[in-house]
This record gives sequence, structure tokens and C-alpha cells, in this order.
Amino acid sequence: MTRAFLGVALLAAAAAAHGQVEARAAWVRGTVRGQTTAGAYMELTSDRRASLLGAESPAAGSAEIHEMRMEGNVMRMRAVPRLDLPPGKTVELKPGGHHMMLVDLKRPLKKGDLVPIRLKVELGDKTIKTIQVVAEVRELAATGRP
Repeated sequence: MTRAFLGVALLAAAAAAHGQVEARAAWVRGTVRGQTTAGAYMELTSDRRASLLGAESPAAGSAEIHEMRMEGNVMRMRAVPRLDLPPGKTVELKPGGHHMMLVDLKRPLKKGDLVPIRLKVELGDKTIKTIQVVAEVRELAATGRP
């Protein structure tokens, strides 16, 4: 079984098991030797009110939800404590917008590697769910869909 197929199968199984929140098209930008952070991106859809509270990955010491936005003529990035997932709408974690930062990487990430990520999601009834995602590493210069 190829790694890409395995990643897709694991992602589909995670989405089916939780039903309410689905993660699709997950990927991580590759790194160079000595780089300690990497961006992780995906599409999140929920069938009910929910919020992404955080994430973790065995590939990194921590994972943070960030946003990028213009302040005057300067693009700024900052961590946010939660990201709302409106019912029925796709929230895209993408370069230049909301995204996830994998911090204190344990090793360089090269194209084709698979990175497991656990998303912590709070549903509207305050139930906390963990969603397993497998993200494929793309080239350092990747900007979005392959």
C-alpha cells in the first residue's frame, strides 16, 4: 500500500468516525536542514457549530493555530486561541491566511513524508473531539493544491 493511499484511507476513516467535523487535503510544507518550523494546511468542514482549539503532532514539539493579516502595509502573523468552524462552510487553512505552525520540529520534513496531526475540536455542546489527520509533505516552495 503506498504512503499516499494510506494517508487518504486514514483521513477518510477519521472523517467517517467523527461525522461532525471533516479535514481534507491536508499537507505540510517541506523544510531545509536547520529549519525548526513548518506550515500545515488543510480544509475543515463541520456540520454543526464547532471550533478548532489546537493541535499536536509527534513531528513537532508543539502546533499552533496562526492567522496572517495586513496591518497597514505590513503582513503580520500571530497565534490565535481558537478558530471558529461555521456549520456547512469550509474553513481553509492556507498560506497567507489561517494556518497551523508546527514548532520545534524533531527532524527536517522532505517531500513525500507523512505527518500525523491530531486536531482538538470543540463542538457547540462543549464536547471535545480529537480528529486524526495524516498530512503529506510537499516541496518547500509549495503554495497550495498540487
